[in-house]
Amino acid sequence: MRVWTVANQKGGVGKTTTSVTLGGLAAEHKRVLLLDLDPHGSLTSYFRQDPDTLTRSAYTLFSQRERLGEGAGFVKSLIFATDYPNLDVLPAATSLATLERRALGPDGLGLVVKRALALLADDYDLVIIDTPPLLGVLMVNALAACDELLIPVQTEFLALKGLERMVNTLNMMAKSRRQKLEYTILPALFDRRTQASVSTLRTIRFDHPEHTWAGKIPVDTKLRDASKVGVPPSLYEPESRGVEAYRSLYKWLKKREQNVAQGDTQGAVIGGGV
Repeated sequence: MRVWTVANQKGGVGKTTTSVTLGGLAAEHKRVLLLDLDPHGSLTSYFRQDPDTLTRSAYTLFSQRERLGEGAGFVKSLIFATDYPNLDVLPAATSLATLERRALGPDGLGLVVKRALALLADDYDLVIIDTPPLLGVLMVNALAACDELLIPVQTEFLALKGLERMVNTLNMMAKSRRQKLEYTILPALFDRRTQASVSTLRTIRFDHPEHTWAGKIPVDTKLRDASKVGVPPSLYEPESRGVEAYRSLYKWLKKREQNVAQGDTQGAVIGGGV
């Protein structure tokens, strides 16, 4: 089982769209779990669940974390199947926001998600974690659990500040863990008609050449339309520009993981293309 975390300390950059679209593409051939760790519950709402009323959710993992010792049954009881084959969701609840008031303590609160997912290793091929736009207990859990970190960045000037904060956070965590966390920056919401978008994309690639995917996710109203009806974009409009871009990204991620598994790191950081 592989775990991909989608994170950025800035909101509105396409984290949920990235999580759902990649999840839908992966579910064509793999067993996929989407894990929503954002108290706003956008991913949860996408699949028509209400994060304000759920009694079983990701919050339960933390509030009843002692039950992780019971085995996989406890975690599975929090998961619901979507209407789409091979695609399940472990939803968020708004009560997740209360966790951010708690300090990481000796009871292992920062590793709850990692422990929970370890129990599901035989049930899913891929887990994709959607995160809140701030550094705290939830993002620390998502980063601790992941094999692959994806950072969607809107191609606009203000988004560059959010990217720098995220990179600084990763550098701080690397020092404390004494282990580097690899990441891939995904240029998103790209509009080639605007100079601001083109200029920002150029800046991202210049400042982070070793970590930026060579492709880009374009602005595409079909992605928004898919969210309105609660259908993964790859099923709603499989030939749309946005889905084609995400399909290219997904193929590249799969190929890179295969190369790394085979010990071939040549071209393992930059690749793809749209």
